[in-house]
Amino acid sequence: MPGIDESLLEAMRLPGARGASLVDWISGLALGAVGEAPGGDWEATAAETAELGRHVAESGSLAAGGTVEPGKEPPVEDLIATTGDAYHLLRFVRTPFDSTVFLHLWLDRNDGNLALARIRLAEMADRLVLG
Repeated sequence: MPGIDESLLEAMRLPGARGASLVDWISGLALGAVGEAPGGDWEATAAETAELGRHVAESGSLAAGGTVEPGKEPPVEDLIATTGDAYHLLRFVRTPFDSTVFLHLWLDRNDGNLALARIRLAEMADRLVLG
């Protein structure tokens, strides 16, 4: 079972991958990062994507039944933000404890394959070992 570094390196092997990180959406910290950082700074990127991830993860309107239970898995599996030249894919990672992390993949829009990236990131998230 791969850890953080192995998972991020695996993500970078996806076609069009520009950068990848594992972010804690409660603290806004990057627990690991490889490749280029959007804007050139992984810590700033982690903090900014954590805000987005936290908002989506705690959104009652996206949860089954309209409520989110604290300490439970986020109500969404992944989130895709599209820019003029890239995709940002945030894949929430289910963990045995509080499930407050996501994988962030920065994918070049011209060279990347979004469908393949979603499938592979889901597989990575399921195999990821934290701790």
